[in-house]
Amino acid sequence: MSLYTAETRRLTKRRFTRFFVLGTLLVLAAVAVGMFLSNHKASPERLATAQAQADREYDLAVREATKAQADCQAAQGTAAAQNYPPGCEALYQPTREDFRAEWYMPPTFNFREQFGLLLAALAALLAVMAFVIGATYVGAEWSSGGMMNLLLWRPQRVQVLSTKLAALLVSLTVFTVVVSAAWTGLFVLTARWRGTLAGMTAGAWQSILLMELRGLVLVLVLGALGFGLASLGRHTATALGAAIGAIIVFQFGLGTVLTLAKVPLATDWDSCDFSSTAGCEPATLTITWPMAGGLFAAAVVLVVGAAMWTMRSRDIT
Repeated sequence: MSLYTAETRRLTKRRFTRFFVLGTLLVLAAVAVGMFLSNHKASPERLATAQAQADREYDLAVREATKAQADCQAAQGTAAAQNYPPGCEALYQPTREDFRAEWYMPPTFNFREQFGLLLAALAALLAVMAFVIGATYVGAEWSSGGMMNLLLWRPQRVQVLSTKLAALLVSLTVFTVVVSAAWTGLFVLTARWRGTLAGMTAGAWQSILLMELRGLVLVLVLGALGFGLASLGRHTATALGAAIGAIIVFQFGLGTVLTLAKVPLATDWDSCDFSSTAGCEPATLTITWPMAGGLFAAAVVLVVGAAMWTMRSRDIT
């Protein structure tokens, strides 16, 4: 049996991997079922019901406005006039535009408008899963002594570690592609039965595919980072501790320091970008995918490269 095949089996047979993958799939299934049950098709019957409710709300608002107008007129010249605007001219007068039927319709799943957020949620969840599995996969090998035993059989250190990483990344790729395809298919069915696929042109499908590709890259990056950090510290806790530390330092600590130093952050509320349509708006920093991709690529090269270097140079005990 080849080393790659052995490492792939080792990864997929681990109970932690199976339980964590199962938990992730259960969360995704709950989201998909919840979206299916909470949305409804915009049928003519539902539209008629919504229109009837809008008409009732409009009639009620007209009656209340008429009564308020009468009370205001009657209060003129008395002490109660201070409770109403002068001349009763500023009292609210309902219009048909204030009571549109679509506002009383049950939620309808619009694939083009809503699937992007669901795809981002999928990528984030799978990325967290990849980080934890990657960290525990190699971290358990170090802490249990399995890495030392494996090196007795195959003493090529860098080859062993790189094969483990390859087995992890290939497995994550297959899993992410399958789950992403299933996720897309489930919400296409949801849109057909409980919503609409209107506006899904060839360009829109291409955009969905590119989002899924970026999600796959994010999963692989987080998996490699978890693997590299755990290998550097030779323990799963190293990767998890680094992740928690990064969140605390960069999300809270660095943000607080920059705020106290009055350094403009992603949104500078003291600035003004004027436009003839929107007026004065604060300047914002838009993080594009090449910017984020470059940062992630540098982090992966640094962490994985350091893991390979320490694997080659440090003692194995």
